[in-house]
Amino acid sequence: MTQSFRFLIFNTDYPEFLLGLYANHPGLEQAPYEEQMQVRVESLFGVADFYSRNLRELGHEAYDIHANNEFMQQTWAREHDIVVDGSTTLPPWWCQTYQKAKRIAAKTPLRYLKPLVRSMLRSSAGQPVWFYDILSAQIKNYRPDVLLNQDIGAIGTEFLKEMKPYVGLLVGQIASPLPPGEKFSCYDLVISSLPNFVDYFRKAGVPSELHRLGFEPAVLNKLDASGKRFPVSFVGSLSADHDGRIRLLEHLCRRFEIEIRGQGIESLPKDSPILRHYKGQAWGMEMYRILRNSKITLNHHIGIANDYANNMRLFEATGVGALLVTDEKVNLNEMFEPGKEVIAYRTPEECAEMIAYYLEHETERRIIARAGQQK
Repeated sequence: MTQSFRFLIFNTDYPEFLLGLYANHPGLEQAPYEEQMQVRVESLFGVADFYSRNLRELGHEAYDIHANNEFMQQTWAREHDIVVDGSTTLPPWWCQTYQKAKRIAAKTPLRYLKPLVRSMLRSSAGQPVWFYDILSAQIKNYRPDVLLNQDIGAIGTEFLKEMKPYVGLLVGQIASPLPPGEKFSCYDLVISSLPNFVDYFRKAGVPSELHRLGFEPAVLNKLDASGKRFPVSFVGSLSADHDGRIRLLEHLCRRFEIEIRGQGIESLPKDSPILRHYKGQAWGMEMYRILRNSKITLNHHIGIANDYANNMRLFEATGVGALLVTDEKVNLNEMFEPGKEVIAYRTPEECAEMIAYYLEHETERRIIARAGQQK
């Protein structure tokens, strides 16, 4: 008989996503914890319940915790008779985010957005008091055999060191910029989809293993049949950490009609051609719909990936059946066969030529997209 373990999975969400989630479900903040969790799962944002659900299917116990969702976390605390300091500190940058959220959810009554401005935020000096108070209570309540921290940058190592007596194995996952000044020796294992990160942690004396990402097939059951109404799409961040991506998109936007969705456009210059193609943010289900309805979708890795392919878009795009055109990396062929399952480019000019070719050659595009999805 296979041994069963109890997993506790920590994650965080973008504040913009949380604003939209609660704005689009008026009154959700007053609902029981399990109801809020179900709505969050059904959004399909991030990894949703993909880890926990599959772990349960394998016979384990598994629980998701969305650490910076204050509505959900405070509800859990009330339902478990946990008294915490409910104060938060509004960081100065939030005013801009709030104004953007109002534009995103313009059709939503403002009374449903205002409470979010007071909630779900990190303070300018770190996390609000309630953040760690509730996480501590949850760890002590579940006493997991395995605690998987999916956001090493948000949940600090000093706190986790204090929690070690209540945890069997402490596992971290990261493939984003490393938080400055953090020491990772408290982790029993760090997993990453980036080979260069695995090397980094091993050299630092922290056990580390390569952990490939993937596509959750259950997503397809929630999507309508594809109409391929977008010739070319891009969904992703456009921040200062993605300067190469921005240069690529600016080059392509001068030649093609591209459906561009994501966050971070406030950092773009006002004359950027990307702005003419930008249609707002797209989270979870909406992101999958755009990818599924695209003939071609673009991918470009963040700078910290160096020469390695690793991001979720590789699998989300191919998983829903779009032709993925992605930047060439030394390990891409370990996941997909370029030219047969995905298309890989080296320069913006080469990317543009590939897009033009596969928009004109429908049969070839479909064959490659289908092979990528099967992979």
